[in-house]
Amino acid sequence: MKLLHHGAASGVTGSCHQLWLDSHHSILVDCGLFQGEDLARRQPPNLEIEFSLAGVEALIVTHCHIDHIGRIPYLLAAGFTGPIFCSKASAQLMPLILEDAVKLGFTRDRRLVDRFLALIQQRLKPLPYHRWHAIPENAPGMVRLRPAGHILGSAVVEIAMDRHRRVAFSGDLGCYDTPLLPDPDPPKRADLLVLEATYGNRNHEHRDKRNRRLRAILESTLADGGTTLIPAFSIGRTQELLYELEELLFQMLGEGALSKVPIVVDSPLAARITRSYRRLQTLWDSEAKERLRRGRHPLDFEQLITIEDHYQHQALVNRLQHSGEPAIVLAASGMCSGGRIVNYLKALAGDPRTDILFVGYQAPGTAGHKLQQLSRPGRVMIDNEPIQVNAQIHSLSGFSAHADQPDLVRFVSGMTLPPTTIRLVHGTPMAQKGLATRLKRAIPGVKVELAALIRHGSRQNAPA
Repeated sequence: MKLLHHGAASGVTGSCHQLWLDSHHSILVDCGLFQGEDLARRQPPNLEIEFSLAGVEALIVTHCHIDHIGRIPYLLAAGFTGPIFCSKASAQLMPLILEDAVKLGFTRDRRLVDRFLALIQQRLKPLPYHRWHAIPENAPGMVRLRPAGHILGSAVVEIAMDRHRRVAFSGDLGCYDTPLLPDPDPPKRADLLVLEATYGNRNHEHRDKRNRRLRAILESTLADGGTTLIPAFSIGRTQELLYELEELLFQMLGEGALSKVPIVVDSPLAARITRSYRRLQTLWDSEAKERLRRGRHPLDFEQLITIEDHYQHQALVNRLQHSGEPAIVLAASGMCSGGRIVNYLKALAGDPRTDILFVGYQAPGTAGHKLQQLSRPGRVMIDNEPIQVNAQIHSLSGFSAHADQPDLVRFVSGMTLPPTTIRLVHGTPMAQKGLATRLKRAIPGVKVELAALIRHGSRQNAPA
């Protein structure tokens, strides 16, 4: 088997893996955007497709986060003409994400954007979970998707290269007992498992503990009369936070100000995706469906305010800056590298009554990572401006959409037959090393490879 990594070999962005089905045909699993230091390390730092597409028959998408699909426009521009396989939910969400990406990175010309989206729709081949599907006729192999528990529509990808050989790609795995989503579903067997390692050397907080901490942070903010800013990814994290906030407010109904504080989602994309999540209720887990049966609406409750218009956004930023009214604001981007969260940070980060709450991974080199590292008041470059930060900085690892080390080991241990080889990707070298050590103890005899240590020239490629 020949497997090349065109991204996410030693970092957590730019996921793109090329698997050869035979000597002439290959597939890509994901084609994501580089961000932060992962982008800066590219020489020159660009997003072009720098590998040959000869023999690439199909793209298989694990899920719709931008670090897994953000280079698809570049892939099409480079001449890729094959199908794009993904889950049915991802097929609904992907055009929304890519439309936003094209507007930000390429053009706002509506005619050109619509032409691009029409092309994407033509290429998309939605697949149900748990059913084998043939890869294009001129290539061998079959593909099957399984729930990954990361975001709605996320998938573990199984490739049957022939009757005997199988390769599985975890994509990004979610935590077990994640709100809204069923648990990750490992394949029965795989000769080679390509496994993410984002938090391969970390243990997350338990869900109950993180929710208690969330409540304490919000109550503190309200007591100070300030604003809680939560940089959140538009897809996945925003919906999970809304789900948990609805439960928190339900528990505290009538107990004080927290039950009345406005919860603001200030992101047009997040608003559209949340509406899609509501339409896809059949994919929710049993806990979420039970709330619906009891007449509660986890993603659409009384205190929820959605801001889509830019003028409404700017008016709210100004109001919070000058009024001192308490609010909980969820805004993109999740790593503070762009989007509406930037305006909130510029206006409110200097106020000591402000709380900035990180609930997901912050890639090194991003503004979010620099903020997260502050242990005392100081200056941080945000949108190329030095911003004085006097706000309180918090991190809740338990809200991560990525499995931690115990959950990653649990996923592999859940396979009926352990894999012969595990290739670790989508993690720093330290995270990969930590997970490799734990996997070798848990699964005696397994061969664990670190993609971070496999380099050929300027690319992160190697035969499996």
